[in-house]
Amino acid sequence: MKAKNCLIFGGSGQIGSNLIRKLAKNNLRATVVTRNIHQKGLKIKTQANAGYIEIVESKIFDEKKIEKLFSRADYCINLIGILYEKKNGNTFKNIHTVFPTLLAKLCKKHDLKHFVHVSALGINAAVDSKYAISKLEGEKGILSNFSKTTILRPSVVFSNSDNFSTQFMTLLNRLPIFPLYYSGKTKFMPIHCSDLTNIIYHVLRNDIQSQIIECVGPQTLSFKEILQILLKLIGKNRLLIPMPLVLANLSAKLFQLLPNPLLTEDQLKLLKYDNVSSGKYKTNKEIGLPSKLFFEDEVKKYSYMWRDGGQFSTEKYNLND
Repeated sequence: MKAKNCLIFGGSGQIGSNLIRKLAKNNLRATVVTRNIHQKGLKIKTQANAGYIEIVESKIFDEKKIEKLFSRADYCINLIGILYEKKNGNTFKNIHTVFPTLLAKLCKKHDLKHFVHVSALGINAAVDSKYAISKLEGEKGILSNFSKTTILRPSVVFSNSDNFSTQFMTLLNRLPIFPLYYSGKTKFMPIHCSDLTNIIYHVLRNDIQSQIIECVGPQTLSFKEILQILLKLIGKNRLLIPMPLVLANLSAKLFQLLPNPLLTEDQLKLLKYDNVSSGKYKTNKEIGLPSKLFFEDEVKKYSYMWRDGGQFSTEKYNLND
């Protein structure tokens, strides 16, 4: 039987890499669109056996070029998202609203079997965040143009190649004092990347359409608890100090001037709101696929690189036993 083809946007990131492997193992081909095949192509190629992956270089708004890919696709999966805006057109509106709406229109035009779009958890509540507003508008654009759609809203996604646990361990390793925004009370339900890719495959395999599904991990942790877990895993003691909002805003204004900002004003606004299941939509557990991987257990597997001694740390090899 001929393998069905999944057209993937955003396939070079942590979710995309895991997803390509999952699809290939289950006899699904992946056509991955990337802006820079020379930079990303080698990594993408290693995620599946020959014959199960095709890499196409294209700008995401080159509509004529990407439309040709839809004519031979069965499914479309959009993983593209940004955490901060850049001046070269990578605005929240373009990436989170205009582009997903374009994909939905092309899915309808070419009568694809299914469109899976990865959005974000907690965006309904974050009414003052440009990021959240653009995500919501993108969801509306998708649902109004293509009915055979599933929108996934994950909490923070973690793995050994994330920009969450790894970045915080780097900062906690270097800084003697770490700020707690909003006293560290913001709640999250971290979901491991492989749990999320299992959900995406489950949605495709079972043809789950026209739904918003909140994708959450098996536990709820506050921001302070997450930092305490990371400190424990890297064997560090650091002062976690609540930061007044005035200073937090000032630091965000300064940080967002960096090429890859540690914090922006918009991200600071998002931190006001809990990133947990709302109760308004089904969760991955309710569609028959509860998350299995716990934050501390999984981060422990790669946290040794931030410990004194790195891969030769005594914690990893139990040299003190």
